[in-house]
Parts: sequence; structure tokens; C-alpha cells
Amino acid sequence: MSDRLFIFDTTLRDGEQVPGCQLNTVEKIQVAKQLEALGVDVIEAGFPISSPGDFNSVIEISKAVTWPTICALTRAVAKDIDCAAEALKFAKHKRIHTGIGTSDPHIKYKFNSNREEILERAVAAVKYAKRYVEDVEFYAEDAGRTDNEYLARVVEAVIKAGATVVNIPDTTGYCLPSEYGAKIKYLMEHVDGVDRAILSTHCHNDLGMATACTLEGVIHGARQVEVTINGIGERAGNTSEEEIAMILKCHKELGITTNINTERIYATSRMVSSLMNMPVQPNKAIVGRNAFAHSSGIHQDGVLKNVQTYEIIDPKDVGIDDNAIILTARSGHAALKHRLEVLGIEVDGEKLDKIYEAFLRLADKKKEVTDDDILVLAGADRTTTDTIKLDYLQVTSGHGVRPVAAIVLDIAGEKFRAAAEGNGPVDAAINALKDIIKRQMTLREFTIQAINRGSDDVGKVHMQVEYDGNMYYGFGANTDIVAASVEAYIDCINKFHK
Repeated sequence: MSDRLFIFDTTLRDGEQVPGCQLNTVEKIQVAKQLEALGVDVIEAGFPISSPGDFNSVIEISKAVTWPTICALTRAVAKDIDCAAEALKFAKHKRIHTGIGTSDPHIKYKFNSNREEILERAVAAVKYAKRYVEDVEFYAEDAGRTDNEYLARVVEAVIKAGATVVNIPDTTGYCLPSEYGAKIKYLMEHVDGVDRAILSTHCHNDLGMATACTLEGVIHGARQVEVTINGIGERAGNTSEEEIAMILKCHKELGITTNINTERIYATSRMVSSLMNMPVQPNKAIVGRNAFAHSSGIHQDGVLKNVQTYEIIDPKDVGIDDNAIILTARSGHAALKHRLEVLGIEVDGEKLDKIYEAFLRLADKKKEVTDDDILVLAGADRTTTDTIKLDYLQVTSGHGVRPVAAIVLDIAGEKFRAAAEGNGPVDAAINALKDIIKRQMTLREFTIQAINRGSDDVGKVHMQVEYDGNMYYGFGANTDIVAASVEAYIDCINKFHK
């Protein structure tokens, strides 16, 4: 029989403390509803006394969310707890999260106090919160650096006072995983009445060990984890929610389950990243752009033969349609052929070799070759039957300089040259083209696809040209947007009815 692990999401509280990641109330409601759909058990909606905005957000989230517990953070201060209780008045399931620092540095330098006084304040805060709600969580701030014996005394006292959950934060991200696991184990073995409450982890990533520490805590008896989407949070961040969820899903031998609908992980990650303007690093586990991407030729070959050679997670389990065979200059024939087949293009032998040669030339110019690029490459040989081909293009432009373009067209094997000015580099190139192709053509539509993967991306141009009462559509793609524009215009011309 599996043990149930409760997921306490603090994206909207600890995650939002990151500079530049603040959300308004409407955005917080969006995230809260997404977290509800994801299946989190507890949403820490904010720190109500910290600002009117936070107070209002807790109120509105409480109204918007149905089944998860809504939690509000406080210090071990009566007015904080009063404020939290007021903010939670509309919550269907409510929790007050109160606490105080328990490490010697906190006791001495932050509170100018002593252990006994801190213990008394901890108990008083829990008892005060119990006046408002049944579900009270206590946090022993900086528990990671708190002496285990004293920490056990505090935990036992707050459980006797009525705490239903006791949070054991590694506030500074200092603990080694083995050290943190041993701390939870010590509490499970030395706290009288520990079975009457749930021990919770709350680990920070200052030394890159948050997920490992959290997992060790769970293995040794913690049954709640405090986590954030994408691992965002103070300083280096918090334990990553998606990592814990997928670790437990992959390692079923641990016998610990969550309520997380993992297929919603990726969508949730994207939403949080977008709303908080906090990009996800490409190599981030589970949700990074490269998490299921393979660019090495050896890896690509292995994955194409059997996905299990290099993948332990099915991308669909986290809401990603499929793995990505990322085509770069290191990719081989097999990867290119596979991608062409996925796109519905069957090629082999000499034709594949030609496309591969063109692919390598393009891959040397840019970091990654996209599906659109591949389609262009696969269709490149169509130009062998085209009457008009672009042979040469040079454009001079700049600030304070009148743009000038020189062009050479190959028309049925014969070279034609022209030069022209224009209002811009594209206009100059098109004018030069028209000087050679002397037909009454009208450009009706000119669209450049937005670059979304960096300045080295292929520019995609779509054109609509009217000629002799008919509309013709052309397409061009090139790392040079001017060249792509000329190619699109030529593509239109080659389709003119003779």
C-alpha cells in the first residue's frame, strides 16, 4: 500500500518573492486555478500582513479555488495571525502557517532572545492560530541549522499545542541531503506524539541540493513537501515541484504517491514562466526546452532505435507531445531522414545525400535547424525546374545611407544583372528584381515571420503577388531576411501562368 505525500505549493508566496516576478491579483488567480487543475493539495496564497495586495490576493484566491487548502503565512505575532484569519474567511479549506526562527544564529542575532523564550513564543503562536482555524502549520525557520535535540523539543511542544503540520525548513539551503534526511529521521524517532502531525520539508537550493534534501526527508518520514513550479524562489530558489512529482512517479519502488496530474506539468510551467517573466533554463530537469531533446548523433540513433536507450520519462507524462530530435551540425543522416519522415517526406539515396549536404551548410550557420527549415531544404530541389533562380544578391544599407541592391538572376541558364535603390534593403532588392522581370506585378501581401529563437534563426517570408488578374503565393526562407524576401518574390513569379 502506497504512502500519500501532500504537495504544498508555495509558488505564489515564496516563488513570488523573487525580484521582478511579482504578480497582480488576476494573474495569481490564474496560477492558483492552474495549480488546482495540477492537483496540488495546499496553495500558499501569500503573506497577508505584508501588503494590501497580498491580503487581497489571498481573499480572491480563496474565492476562486475549490478543493485545495488555502494557506496564509504569518510570523509568530498576534496581529499577523489576525490578518491571515481575516484574509482566509472565504476559503473552503483554510490553514494558517505561523512560525519563528529556531537556530542559534536566528535566536541570538535576529531575536536577541534565548531558546526557552523562543519555545514559549512558538507554542503561543500555534495556540493563538487555533482560535481561528483547526489546521495550523508551524515552521521552525532555519531548522536546517538548528540543533536536533532542541528542534525536537520545539516540534513536540507545538504538536501538543495543536499544530497539524510542522515545517522543517532548510532556509539557507545549507544541509547535505544525508544530514537533512537524518534530521527528519531524528524527529520521527524522538518526538513524542509525532504521529499526530505531518512533518513537512521546505528546502532551498543555495547549494543545488534542494530536491535531493527533500527526497531524503520524504524517505525518512516527511509526508508533505513545500515546493514551487520551476523551482523558483528566494535566492537560488526552492525545491522544484515537477522534479519531486516525477522522481516519485519514476521510482515506484519507494511506494510514495502524490495527487499531481503530471500531464499538466508542462503547461503549468509555461504559465508560471510567462506570467512571472522568469525564463526556464533550457537544461532544467523535466520542463526545460532540452529536457527531452537529443542533438548528439549517437544519442539520436539510439533514441530512434529504442527511446528507452536515453529516456527514462515519457514526454507525454509531463504534457509534452514528444521528444525532440534537435537537428544541429552534429546530427547524422538517420536523424534527418527521421525528421523528414515525420514531416511526411520520403527520401532516400542520392536525394537524401543532397538534402543532407544543404542541411549541414545551414546547420553551420545557425544553432538549430527547425521543421520549417527542413521543409525548405526538402523542397529546394524544386528550384531545379524553376525558370528563374537567384544567383547573386548584395545589399548596402545603414543609418544615413540610401539602400542599394545588386542582383543577378539565372533565367533559363542565362544571367541577368540589375541594381536599384529603395526605401529599405528589401525594397531596393525587389526594385532590382523588377528591373529584370519587366512585368506588371503588384505586391499585395508581405509577411515576415517573427524570429523566436534568436538572431541566428531562419527568416520566413510569405508573399502574395497579383499578376494578370490572378493571385500568386510565394515562400522564402533564409538566415538573411532580404534574401528570403527575394526568394519569396521569385517563387511567386515562377508560378505565373505562362
